[in-house]
Amino acid sequence: MRTQSVVTAYTLRAWCFTALAVMLSVAAQARNLSLPEARPEALGFSSERLQRLEAGLQAPVDSKQLAGITTVIARHGQVVQQMAHGKADIDGNKPMQMDSIVRIYSMTKPITGAAMMMLYEEGKWKPSDPISRHIPEFKDLKVYSGTGADGQPTFEAPKHPPTMGELMSHTAGFTYGYFGNTPVDKLYMQTTPLAAPSLQEFIERMAKLPLLYQPGEGWVYSVGVDIQGYLVQKLSGQPLPDFMRQRIFEPLGMKDTAFYVPKEKMSRLATIYSWSADGLTAMPHDAGVNTPPGLPSGGGGLYSTTADYLRFAQMLANKGTLDGKRLLAPSTVALMTSNYVPDLVKDQKGKWGIGVYRMQPGFGFGFDVAIFEDPLRVGSTTGKGTYLWDGLAGTWFWIDPTNDVVFLAMIQIRGGPAGVPNLEDLSRQLTLQALVEPSK
Repeated sequence: MRTQSVVTAYTLRAWCFTALAVMLSVAAQARNLSLPEARPEALGFSSERLQRLEAGLQAPVDSKQLAGITTVIARHGQVVQQMAHGKADIDGNKPMQMDSIVRIYSMTKPITGAAMMMLYEEGKWKPSDPISRHIPEFKDLKVYSGTGADGQPTFEAPKHPPTMGELMSHTAGFTYGYFGNTPVDKLYMQTTPLAAPSLQEFIERMAKLPLLYQPGEGWVYSVGVDIQGYLVQKLSGQPLPDFMRQRIFEPLGMKDTAFYVPKEKMSRLATIYSWSADGLTAMPHDAGVNTPPGLPSGGGGLYSTTADYLRFAQMLANKGTLDGKRLLAPSTVALMTSNYVPDLVKDQKGKWGIGVYRMQPGFGFGFDVAIFEDPLRVGSTTGKGTYLWDGLAGTWFWIDPTNDVVFLAMIQIRGGPAGVPNLEDLSRQLTLQALVEPSK
């Protein structure tokens, strides 16, 4: 009887320790976000309706179309809902967590944009400046004008030199090479500017390439933000990674965001998967994952975590400040998140854009973020002025300033399976249907 009591006592103690460990683990995940939490109803959300969002974004993981996902909703600077579901690495049985390190690709762009806006506040540039004022190598850029009788591309002078504002909004005439099949895209693929060993060599290669269209007369997703990364370095006098670390990451407490992953953090690095008819296939990590790159890509080079990026997004939502540390003035955030795409481009409905995002009346682009200027006009219930961007491996965020909502999601997949809805659009639809008391 005494033996049984001792066993029972030990069993109870073990159960208590297990329960405590689980609670501490959950609490640690919440602490990782470094933002206070609140009941959904206290912030105008319906807990019952939020279950639709969780189910909708969890479904592709349950059906093994995605390995894992994290999502966070914040309102008025407080976490309303957070979810971590599935695996960061399937073979290693590593769960997806708020501090899982992910490759954010083009979600690097808004961070580079914020760095540029800091330099704008210091008077280092203005939107009307010709880019060549700051990059003399660009003073003789030509514009692609068609194909000659010999089948070779022809070029002409720009009607005006591309400006810094056009550079910041993908309207300067640059392209990527990866997403198009024009003669200019083919020249990019031959020249491989982003394979250069340094930002200076990148600029020198770019100076030899033509613009795809006349500045201000189109919108093409481009290496423009990598050019911005070079400008941050030149205008600040600091290497781009150092500037970002000292001026953005350290003040915001973004301890896991960088252009590489130190070896001691590799256990938290999520695997990127590709999709085929056979299902998910793990892709190898970047060859230089543990080494600072020679060419730090301002357009797509960062690794981060859900916890870190939430702090950056909340800083923007707070009009430039977080936890008493101001990075940008409210007027600067307003400039960054206002449309800069000319009407003549947006009026050519459907011609200019990337993926599901097409420049059109009601939807435009600011400085490194896309913008819902008039959401109802383009069939969205999100708040007016919502701005956003995403990344190649499925990360995305959006900030709704009208409703003071921040949404962030991290997944890691290159190429999605057929039949999966656009999760980014779905996240807005299902989040806003749960905001039943927006006046709170």
